Amino acid sequence: MRIILSLLSLSFILSFNSFDGDAAFNYMQQQCDLGPRFPGSEAHNILTAKLYDHFIQFSDTVLVFKDSILHPKTKESMQIKNLLIKHNISSSERYLFMAHYDTRDRADKDHNPSNHNKPIIGANDGASGVALLMQLSKQIKSLDLKNIGVDILLVDAEDMGRPGHLNEWGLGTQSFTKNYKGVLPKYAICVDMIADKNPIFKIEHFSYQFAKELVNEIWTLANNLGYKEFVWQLSKPIYDDHVYFYNGTSVPSIDIIDFDYPHWHTIDDTIENCSSQGLFIVGNVLLQFIYNKDQP
Repeated sequence: MRIILSLLSLSFILSFNSFDGDAAFNYMQQQCDLGPRFPGSEAHNILTAKLYDHFIQFSDTVLVFKDSILHPKTKESMQIKNLLIKHNISSSERYLFMAHYDTRDRADKDHNPSNHNKPIIGANDGASGVALLMQLSKQIKSLDLKNIGVDILLVDAEDMGRPGHLNEWGLGTQSFTKNYKGVLPKYAICVDMIADKNPIFKIEHFSYQFAKELVNEIWTLANNLGYKEFVWQLSKPIYDDHVYFYNGTSVPSIDIIDFDYPHWHTIDDTIENCSSQGLFIVGNVLLQFIYNKDQP
């Protein structure tokens, strides 16, 4: 009976409410059309407003957390904004999904040194995670959650740090965890760089260290859905937002990331080097995860 019920729940998602990867890819394109979106840029201000307008349509509320930081390289003072989107606000059992919406202001990994001070478009590193969460929020609304609450956290100033200076990364997440006084989630899942044309999602080292149980649940679910792109292989430690969220809250936190993307922090991180395949795969896994958790 348990197997039959599991298959029925799986059939519900895949047959009637599968994740729309093409719509998410369109959200990626819209972000990239604005140009580089690093903190302090006009494109960043425009995107922040557009994200608020998008998420307020599908959620109970959107909270904006403002803070001032110093740019790690220039030491210039600038304002950042984190957005917390809440679905089914009355539930105390909450699950958090997060991504950074800023892009890096310098292509310091580009093969051409003359490009090192140019800002990147950040199609995969920035836009992909946000695009997935934009579509996820839209589809969560149709799920009509009964028992759990879902939070979406869009963090700012993730990608400003200098290599070797760990505290200069994830500045938006560090600010959020320091200032947030609300109900913490049971788990946090970060999505980043998920739109490679050949996506492979290895198990990031810190994710396994912080939240082994959640890693096993997500990777098993993905494989049961037929997504062999989720491989049972440890990758190197990656200081992404999940690390700073865990350090600030002790909430078990993982990162779903394809760090083998060849255009990371280069001017070639453009929409032409991405696809909707990873968005579709990760989106379906997270949608099924949410549906399973909401069952009585």
